[in-house]
Order: sequence, then C-alpha cells, then structure tokens
Amino acid sequence: MSVHNSDAAAADWGLLIDGRWVDRHTRLEVRNPYTGELVGRIVTGTADDVGRAVEAACAALDHEFPVHARYTVLTRAADRVEASADEYAWTIAREGSKAIREARREPPRAATILRLAAEEARRMAGETLPFDLRVGSEHRVGYYVRVPAGVVGAITPFNDPLAMAAHKVAPALAAGNAVVLKPATATPFSALRLARDLVDAGLPAGRLNVVTGRGGEVGEALAADRRVRVLTFTGGVETGERLTRIAGIKKLAMELGSNSPVIVLPDAMLDRAVEASVAGAFAQAGQNCLGVQRLLVHEDVYDAFRDRFVAAVGALRAGASTDETTDVCAMIDETQAARVERWVREAVDRGARMLVGGPRDGALVPPTVLEQVPDGVALDCEEAYGPVVSLYRVPSLDAAIRRANAVAYGLHAAIFTERLRDAFEAARRLDVGAVIVNDSTDYRLDVMPFGGSKLSGIGREGIRFAMQETTETRVVCFNL
Repeated sequence: MSVHNSDAAAADWGLLIDGRWVDRHTRLEVRNPYTGELVGRIVTGTADDVGRAVEAACAALDHEFPVHARYTVLTRAADRVEASADEYAWTIAREGSKAIREARREPPRAATILRLAAEEARRMAGETLPFDLRVGSEHRVGYYVRVPAGVVGAITPFNDPLAMAAHKVAPALAAGNAVVLKPATATPFSALRLARDLVDAGLPAGRLNVVTGRGGEVGEALAADRRVRVLTFTGGVETGERLTRIAGIKKLAMELGSNSPVIVLPDAMLDRAVEASVAGAFAQAGQNCLGVQRLLVHEDVYDAFRDRFVAAVGALRAGASTDETTDVCAMIDETQAARVERWVREAVDRGARMLVGGPRDGALVPPTVLEQVPDGVALDCEEAYGPVVSLYRVPSLDAAIRRANAVAYGLHAAIFTERLRDAFEAARRLDVGAVIVNDSTDYRLDVMPFGGSKLSGIGREGIRFAMQETTETRVVCFNL
C-alpha cells in the first residue's frame, strides 16, 4: 500500500496513528466535484481507530517535547510545504472547490502559519503575581504559567483544506499538546500531506494522529472521547450544535459560519468597493465563511454600484478548478449546489430580481446576483455558502447597521467609507467578531483573533489566541 503518492490523481493514503501509516480494507473514493475525476482513496476510519489515535496522543504526552524541539519541527515542516507548494496547489485544486489560481495561495499561507506558531511557542509565558498585596501574604511569592491542555481533537472543513489543518494543528503543537485530526472527507489529501511533512520534519510519534472517514462516526467519536480536553471544529451550525451536545465537559473552539454584510456609503470609492466585494463574494465558489453575502448599499449610490458590480460579476468565468482561466469553480458537491439553486428560486419566486445568474450545471452554480430579496427567505437570513450575493438599497448608515445585525450570525462585517466618524460608528455597533474598513469581509490575517458572535461560534483562532484556547493556566505559590 502506498500511503502517499506524488501523483495527486491516484493517491491512496492510510491513517496516521502513533507515527505509523495504517491501512484498512474499507476505503472512500474522493472525486473532483466538477469533472468526476478520481483524485484518490482514503481509509474509512472507525470509532475504534479514533480510540487508538487518542490513546497514542495520551501516551505521547508522557514524553518531553520542549519548546526548542517544537520550533525546529514546525519550521522544518514549513520549509517542506514551501518546497512542495506546486504539488500542494494541484492537490487542493483537484480534490475541492478552489480554482488552481486560488489554490496556489494556500501553501505559502500554511507555511506562514507553521512559522508563526513556531515563533509563538518561544513567546508563550506567564508572569509573576503580587501575593503580598494582601495582609498576611507578605512571605508568599509565585507566578502563573500556561501548560498544555492535553489531547486536542481537531475537525477541519473542506474549503481551505491545507490552511485550516495548519491553523488547527500548528498552534496546538506549539503549545505542547498532542493532536488527533479529522480532515474533511471531501478534501483530505492536503491535510494528509501536511501530516507527512510534519512527521518527516521530526515530529515525535503520537503528537499528531490523523483519522479520515465519515464525520458521523469519526468526528462524533472524537468529540465524545473524554480523554480529549479541547475540541476545535470549523463547519456548519447544525454539526457544531450536535458536537457540542455530545462533547461533555471540555474546552470548545468552534467557528460555525456567517452571513457577512458589506455596507457601502455615498462617499465610498466605488471601484474599490466593487473590486473587493466581487473577490470577497465569489472566491472558492462562495464557499467561505468570510464570503460577502449581503451588500447594503446607500440609496444615493445604489444604482451606480449595482451597475458596476453586475458588470464585474458577469465577466467572471466559471469552469473546472484545474483550468488556469477559471474564476469560479464548482461547489463541493451537487447536493450543496442544488440547495443553493433552491434558495435562489425561493427568493425569485417571492419577488427577488436576478441580475446575474443562470442554470446549474451539476455542482457548478454560475455567479449569481439578486436584488429586492424579501425579508425572511433563506438567502436573506441564513448562510448561503455558495456563489450568490444579494443587493439591498438602504437609506442610511443606521438602517444598514440594523439590517446587518438582523441575522443570527456575526463573524465579519465590512464598510466602505471615507468618513472616519462613520467607520467608528460601524465598528462600535456591528455585532461581529471583526469590522473591516474599506475592504471586503473576506480579509483575514493569521495573527488576528479570528471568531465571531452569536451562531458564528465559540472562542478565537489566530495563532496566539488558538494557543490560549489549547492551554490551561497554572498558578504556583511558595509560602516562604
């Protein structure tokens, strides 16, 4: 059995448990969602495999993994990712919903994440505590430190398969934990390649284990295992709620999606707003938790913005993810594409006007723009997670903020304006994890504290903040 293969079109991989690649007879095929091309096969892991992976992770924690060793492993792995960047990019394009030009941006990002985590491992520290601030404690001295939480269970989504695996794994390892990773079933291969590069970089056995398979068995077994002290998950609200119910008493870090609004005010630089919003809405076929879904445009510039936006969207080219000229590729599968098609039809049947769009071709939904979307339809209040944007005419900043906040999500919001007062007003009142000024909601720097309010999740990612999520605070006090 070949556990990895440089030919991404015919890759077969096993499970990584306790430093060894393990084969199973039961396998799942992974196919390109648009062409149907066989990308490779993965082992269908079981709850027993999860148990063995967690056991290996627990055993690994009994052995020292000092900061200098964490730093060395993570930086060596970053070098390996960069050296194989083209191989990674084609893997990402073949297995998922990123056009090759988009996929090429992911390996450098993953390498940066690994290096940032390595640096943060060197900076993770506590501080002394002034015990003598209380009468009777004059002879006490002490400090606090951050210690590894233990075993971290990580479940990653399909849309950024390499970067999200790096975001889950690198900070947890940098903080001294052991990890059991369950990558997305639809896009597992770049995460498996990352695991290989970490092992080849010298990661001790058991510090990273990877169990592929169906979420209903592997993901839920990982969440339910009481030896797992932190569960970090990126995915949909329904799955997040189910995992939360079965997780028991452990730390949870969850990013569960959004319905991201962008506000465009009369003084905005319209060309800049159009360009950023088009890119933010249709990258990854709209399958991006930060993707632009609602454009709340002031009535004074609505018509001008709409016309420029529609023209720009109409120029996008939809096609195969491996085509160098493709701007928008297929969604992850036909089921999700059919759901988006239903949501668009629902909005149009209730009065929305389609400005750009067309019939679905299997998993390929053409870039779609609607206006006059009625309140309460799915596209208005739920996460579309597809290449669809709705335009709204608003009379004021106040009205835009109220509409932006009217959904159950709060991950990112954006505003285009040249007025500092309006930018600060939006930053104060928008109920979200981040407010982006003069760029789309689809902006993220990997050192940012990343997360949201309401149904958008629990906790924060971003290297240093993820390390805080995967560590515990320990106080040490000496009575002299």
